[in-house]
Amino acid sequence: MTAEEFHPKTPDSKLKREDSYRDGHGDIENFGDLVAAERENEIKYRTCSWQKTAALLFSEYICLAILSFPWSFSVLGLVPGVLVTLAVAGTVLYTSLVLWRFCLQHPNILDVCDIGQKLFWGSPVAYEITSVFFILNNTFIQALHVLVGAELLNTLTNSPTCTIVFSAVTVVLCFFISLPRTLAQLSHLGIISAVTMGIAVILAMVFAGIQDHPFGYIPGQEPIVTVIPVKGTTYVMGMSAFLNITYTFVGQITLPSFIAEMKDPRDFPKALWAVTIAEVIVFTLCGALMYHWIGNQYMIAPAFGSLTILYKKIAFSFAIPTILFLGALYSSVTSRYIFFRIFRNSPHRHSNTVIGWATWAGIVGSTWILAFIIAEIIPFFSDMLSLMSSLFDCWFGFIFWGMAYLTLYPGHLKWSGTWRTLETIFNIFLIALGVYILAAGTYTSIQSIIDSYAKNLYGSAFSCASNAI
Repeated sequence: MTAEEFHPKTPDSKLKREDSYRDGHGDIENFGDLVAAERENEIKYRTCSWQKTAALLFSEYICLAILSFPWSFSVLGLVPGVLVTLAVAGTVLYTSLVLWRFCLQHPNILDVCDIGQKLFWGSPVAYEITSVFFILNNTFIQALHVLVGAELLNTLTNSPTCTIVFSAVTVVLCFFISLPRTLAQLSHLGIISAVTMGIAVILAMVFAGIQDHPFGYIPGQEPIVTVIPVKGTTYVMGMSAFLNITYTFVGQITLPSFIAEMKDPRDFPKALWAVTIAEVIVFTLCGALMYHWIGNQYMIAPAFGSLTILYKKIAFSFAIPTILFLGALYSSVTSRYIFFRIFRNSPHRHSNTVIGWATWAGIVGSTWILAFIIAEIIPFFSDMLSLMSSLFDCWFGFIFWGMAYLTLYPGHLKWSGTWRTLETIFNIFLIALGVYILAAGTYTSIQSIIDSYAKNLYGSAFSCASNAI
């Protein structure tokens, strides 16, 4: 299927005119003009092939969150777990293709903030609100990787070193990985990240199958595996498991930034299909097989914690590149947005100047300092991350792309024919689903925070206590 088949026809010639919000190119007819405009620049941004874009996508999706799928399956049951995984994967694939079609129609889009402005009738307020959501979402993901980096070092070393020190070490390493100015330069590290994380997941599945018993095994109490949710599963537990799967798949917030650095964005579906097929296979197998061998009562998230000590350390060690690189990728995407706003039409934006590089390094460093503070100051960070995901992913995973579809087919076009009508109804459903996730996810996260406080499960801010699994 070609890009032209995806590209909607519209009688309104105004839809062919692209308004430039920040890059100063004026009216642009196609991406070739944008690539040509960079020809004389020292730093060229639109250089990613679809293979390099695929490497970035694989590094984003083949991540540590895969090891939380067995926990979701243990709550939902084996069959609902598989069905939810397939349904969410298909939905994210579809909405990502809608996003791509929207970017093709608006070549000047640099990131999701531009899309937010276009969807809300060019409103500068919508642009700024989307920007705040964009930066907070990415920074919280960076903070997660700060904590996970400390968790990994604590797990592997069993050292008395203060966890804050391990967090700081993670921040420093991620800062240097984040320094390249273009995503094409990061894509090579993305390949290493995806491959090593794939090895970690495979080892975790193998070790779960060959170990005599899961970690924490109580003699006589064999692992319990159920096809459907166990009796007594609460709404909060079920929603938490569903949202855990959903939030792992929802990564569309970075896709406009990836597409904006492609030489030929028409090739984006090749990368998207490749990573989606891999996702479905790996996520489903990891969730189902590890749940089958570990069972309900011994399940820990991430599932590395359900392995015996030696197996846990071996498998977890292969996640090091992913923990460092994926945090750096989100820092790079955020820094790119801020850098482009500062140097809208300045030579520093695309030249190797001292001011340009100093500003870039300062922005990158600031994102990591903020991520470090967030990671250390919030004792209920995991639940806080779920709350932020509920507030943001409902927009960036569902609502935006339902709206984008309705924008692509204005007026009577959205009802032209049976298939188009059904597709329109589906996109209206996606918007409603996003609103539901906003409400249900927020409620679930807040209730989880309340319940955990009642059980005294939270530590203190800037704690030296080990967070090893």
